[in-house]
Formats: sequence, C-alpha cells, structure tokens
Amino acid sequence: MPTLRACCGTALAATLTTLVAVGIAPAAPSAAAVPSAAVQGRSGPGGPANTTPPVKIDGADPDLKLRSGAKLAAGRVLDIKSVVETEGGDERREDTNVDVTFALQAEVLFDKDSAQLNREAGKRISAIAAEAKKQKAGTLRVFGFTDDLGSAGHGLTLSKERANAVQRQLAEKIGSSSVAYQIRGYGEQFPIADNSTEEGRRKNRRVEVSFPRRG
Repeated sequence: MPTLRACCGTALAATLTTLVAVGIAPAAPSAAAVPSAAVQGRSGPGGPANTTPPVKIDGADPDLKLRSGAKLAAGRVLDIKSVVETEGGDERREDTNVDVTFALQAEVLFDKDSAQLNREAGKRISAIAAEAKKQKAGTLRVFGFTDDLGSAGHGLTLSKERANAVQRQLAEKIGSSSVAYQIRGYGEQFPIADNSTEEGRRKNRRVEVSFPRRG
C-alpha cells in the first residue's frame, strides 16, 4: 500500500481513545437538528456508531460540583475518527471506535466504465485483506459507488459489478469460508464530494470495504 499521510488537519494518534461526554443538560434538539444515520455513521449507508456510554455516571456525586439545580446531560461515547489517505487521494482509511473503512477510487482498481480489476488492484486489496484478518473480521461490507454521469440504472449495475469483483478478490486473499460478505451497489447515491467537478466525481467513483474494529 502507498505511504499514508494524515489528513483533515492535525494528525491523530494511531490508538483511538474512547471518551465520555459529560455536561449540563441542554434543551432537547429539534427533529431537524438530529443528523441522519448516514451522517452519524460512516461515509456511506449504514447505521450510526454505537454511542452507549461504557460507564454509569453518578449525577449526585459531590465531586462533580454542579451549580444548584443543574443536572447532567446523558453520557455518550464520542465517535472519534482517524482519517489517513494516500498522497494523491486515491485511497483513504477511516478508523472509528467501531469500524475500519477503506475507500479506493475506482480509477486505481478498474479501467473506465469497467468492472475488470487491473494489475494495480491486487496489492491494494491484499493490504485490506491483511487488515481484515488482523482484526479477525467475521463480516465485511463491500459497497460500490459511482458519480452522477450517465443513467442511474447503469451506475447501479456498474457499482454492484465492481463491488462483486472486489469481494471475490478479498475472499481469495482472506481464504476463510467463515467470513460473511455484504455486497451492495449504490450507484450515484451517497456521494462524498461535489459531482459538479471532475475532482469531486473522481472521489465519488469508489469502492468501500468496511468491517468491525477489534482492539
């Protein structure tokens, strides 16, 4: 895999830390203020991260020194995310407290409008398979996405065929019949960049592979 660099500002530590948010109880947010599952979770379809606090917080503990009449807000685990990507941006890895997600731009895996893996694809998929084995992943999600050029039907078909191609290579590299795969083609749904520019469309043409973190 190409050398990775930290993106999105300050580099994050390799070890993710689980934090418990404690504060004064705020007013209940309106329905419009609550982000959707796709926004709360990873950059694509799927539910939000598990935010159940790992410890019970005693609101009556005198060491908290709350002002008179104040109450604690409900505790929750912050979904800490570490993001690294290759210099050219053609590969990105996201780590949260629950998932590992690899996103590979289609151009590094396939020729234009093709679902046939190229020579470059093998070593990149091998690196993902090695991490999945390291994390002892029992389920891998393989999702394909396209930009919004062409018909929506063609995008759905192409994204599913590309996800299938990556899954077959992953299964060969992992070599375990006990691993389950969820394979989806979403076409132009769930863009991560602006489809009005070629740079944005290139980012949206991608295959994402994700699986639960362990340790």
